[in-house]
Amino acid sequence: MRRNLRRLWSGEAGITWRAAMLLGLLSSTVSTLFSQLTAARIGRDAAVDWMVVAAIPLRDGALQVDPSGPVILAGILFHQWADFSWAVVFFGLLGRWTGRLGPWTLALVAPAWALLTSATEWLVLVPLLPFRQPIFPLEQPYWIGFLVHATSASLYPLFPYLRDAVAGRRPSPHRRFAAGWSGATVLIGGFLGVLALLGAQGREIAWMGRDPAFDQAYMRRMMAHHRQGIDLARLGAERAQDAHLRALARLIAAAQSGENAVFDQWWRSWFGAASQICAPAEEASMPGMLEPGRIDALRGMPGKAFDAQFVALMTVHHVGAIRMADAAMAEASDLRLRIMAQAIRHGQRGEIALMRGVEGPEAVRVALGDLVLPAGDAAPDRAAADRPAP
Repeated sequence: MRRNLRRLWSGEAGITWRAAMLLGLLSSTVSTLFSQLTAARIGRDAAVDWMVVAAIPLRDGALQVDPSGPVILAGILFHQWADFSWAVVFFGLLGRWTGRLGPWTLALVAPAWALLTSATEWLVLVPLLPFRQPIFPLEQPYWIGFLVHATSASLYPLFPYLRDAVAGRRPSPHRRFAAGWSGATVLIGGFLGVLALLGAQGREIAWMGRDPAFDQAYMRRMMAHHRQGIDLARLGAERAQDAHLRALARLIAAAQSGENAVFDQWWRSWFGAASQICAPAEEASMPGMLEPGRIDALRGMPGKAFDAQFVALMTVHHVGAIRMADAAMAEASDLRLRIMAQAIRHGQRGEIALMRGVEGPEAVRVALGDLVLPAGDAAPDRAAADRPAP
């Protein structure tokens, strides 16, 4: 038996499987690195995104106001396991059809595979079976997962060379292609690393809009709006009676803190000064901004009354942010702000649904609806009324 297994492992099928696993390790590592380096360039906080990924297997225990190192690591490892698995499926299980494809054919097929696998995760595997975790599609827009999968699949054209290397075929006819493709990947990674380093020092790529008035006003106002949302979410994380609601409150606090960190980094890079503070009158005029008295009254509420009122107030607050983000999707002049506004709108609509217990097929429906809504059509009042509060 052992001898037969050894023969199988060293035969053509075994070579294909070993090359598939080697590619899986390589592609998953590259996608993790690129995701980390590009997050802030498109308005994402990488730590929060890894925490949301970690919540797929670890559930509510992964959700923290300040994502810790172990939780971030768990998210990275789960992501790498998923990317590794997709590579093994493509070249191992489907190796009869894919194992002999050439590099350029794989380069053409890879985007379609990324589209299929990211959609399968976002629509089925995570929110339905086997994980039944609605937080992932409701908190993260689909396009984020597609970009991650596309990055991973971009390494698939290296498979013919890796198969030759595993088989000991030298020189490989794919050596020159592999050297060029690998070199391009390293150059892109180095470029992204430089951008990330400069961004951390307050030197993001310059603002690329036409008139800064709207963009500055939106950023300043959304940061102030988020600060109140963070305070309210922290209160919910401390006082809510329902454990799942406390976890969602921690997620909301983390998400809005991460977005404010990106806003602050962009402001310092684009406009060369600390972000401006909104006057009290301007804060009061923002949609969804709560009077301090309503939050004070919430602090004194007992038990389940606190939970119901927290959901109501956070929903009102989220509806206001959705309106602001929806306007930015249509009117912001820097593309990065419009991209980030779409993600904010998606996440906050999703959090309203999560606070109302949406899960299963309904979570998929809500996430798809949030994803395809055009700018200026967020219908936040309907989002708030999708389900009655518990």
